[in-house]
Formats: sequence, C-alpha cells, structure tokens
Amino acid sequence: MLLKLVITVLLVLVLFVLAVFIAGRVSWHSTIESLQAQLIQAVPAMQTTVYSRGELEGLPEPVQRYFETVLTDGQRLVRHVRIKHRGTFNLGVSDDNWQPFTSQQTVSTHPRGFIWDADIRMVPGIGVCVVDAYVAGRGLLQAKLFGLITVMKQPPSAQLDQGELLRFFAESAWYPTALLPSQGVHWQAIDERRATAILSDSGTSVALTIRFNEAGLIESVRAEDRFREVNGAQIATPWEGTFWDYREQDGMLVPSSGEVAWLLPEGPKPYWRGQLTDIQYEYDGQ
Repeated sequence: MLLKLVITVLLVLVLFVLAVFIAGRVSWHSTIESLQAQLIQAVPAMQTTVYSRGELEGLPEPVQRYFETVLTDGQRLVRHVRIKHRGTFNLGVSDDNWQPFTSQQTVSTHPRGFIWDADIRMVPGIGVCVVDAYVAGRGLLQAKLFGLITVMKQPPSAQLDQGELLRFFAESAWYPTALLPSQGVHWQAIDERRATAILSDSGTSVALTIRFNEAGLIESVRAEDRFREVNGAQIATPWEGTFWDYREQDGMLVPSSGEVAWLLPEGPKPYWRGQLTDIQYEYDGQ
C-alpha cells in the first residue's frame, strides 16, 4: 500500500513538472513570436539594394580595406538574418560561473533590431529562458525560469535602449552590409588600424571604436559607455566584443566565433563566449 502511494506521488510530481515545462515553453514561444512580428515588419524596400565599391570613396583607409575584403561588388544588402549559437555564459558576479547555452537570434537591418532567444542551462534539466532584444527602438532584457517565472527583468529606460542598439551595431560583423555608409553609418578615422563608427536610430545615437587586424577584418569593437547594472544603478562602463575564425557565408566573410566582456578597473570580465552553428540571410526584395 505504501509503495503504491509513493509511486502515485512520484507520478503526480513528474506530471506536474512536465506540465509546468510545457506551459512555460508555450508561453515563452508566444512571447518570442510576438516580438518577431514587431521586428519583421512589412516596410518599404531600401533605396539601395546592392553594394557598390563606389560608396567607399572618402572612407578611412582601414574601413575601405575591410569592405573590399569581406564583400564583392554587387553583393545584395542583407535585410534579415537568422542565427543559431552555442557557447557558454558567465553567470558569476565576483567569481566566474560559466554555464552552457544555445540560442536563436533574429536580426532585421531595416528597420534595425534583433531578438536573442537563449536557453541557459543552470543545472542538468533546469534552464533559464533569456530574451535580449532591440525592437521598434526600444530595448528588452528579461529571464524566466522554465519560461514562466521571472527571475530578472530590466525596466524600460534610455540606458537599456542605448545598450541594445550598441549590441545590434557591434554584431554587424555578422551582417556586414549594415555597416555601409548607405545604411546610415558614419565613419571617422583614428589610425591605420582603427576607426570610429557612429549610428543613430529612433533618437538614440551610439559610437564604436572598431579595430581591424592585419588581414583587414574586424578584430574587436569597443564602446566606452555601455550601461551595466550595479546594485540597481546603471553605470556607464567600457565594453568590448572580439571576433575571429572568419568564414565565407553567402559570398561574405563573417566571423564564426566571438567573446564579449565588460572592461572593469580590475581587468576584463568576459561573460559571453560563443560560436555560430548556423546563419541564414534574407535580402531586400526576397
């Protein structure tokens, strides 16, 4: 009798956990689909639909070399991108606590925005769903246990909008036509290996220092003032992303691996390390 009771209780618990998991996934996918509907809008075609080397005239020399390296004349301009990643995410505050993640990311270059939909494993069988996004000029960052229970959510703010637009801009190495002058990016020379890139969107302006390697490819992107939450306050902090292992994708050279870090007074604090597992492009007019 006791054995049957124990088995019954265990079965009920298993069914309850399964129901919570399914409900969480359904709710989470509904949230992501709603965001994607806002991101992938039916907007007029871009005035320029292909890259021409003629638009490089007057750009800083390392920027010209970059575009000549990663693009070919006549390359169609990227409209949407769908990316899959895998890697590790550092959940530690003082000590490192790297946990595996997988993610899917949808990007729109017109209008500008992205949705990063990630599953970070806390312990085997338990994951946190994270959405990091920039949609319709506004940033979004939240995490839910099982896709149901909110464990972190940043309130809307100008600082969050700025930070998410910076992420969109910094990741343009994966969709390099978005960095062209015809796409609203302004370039300023620094030296033979660096240039400043400036982008404005929905009333928010951001700037990146972009460093190129000897092959002419983007090696790192750095912002001096991305906001980081510290004890409930938003603190402007240097922030850097690095890229490597460039490969050809649809006629473009894009990195397949990267790392992102806060640059703290005591030294760099990496928190994202990942690799592309798949990338698919859609072009204006498709």
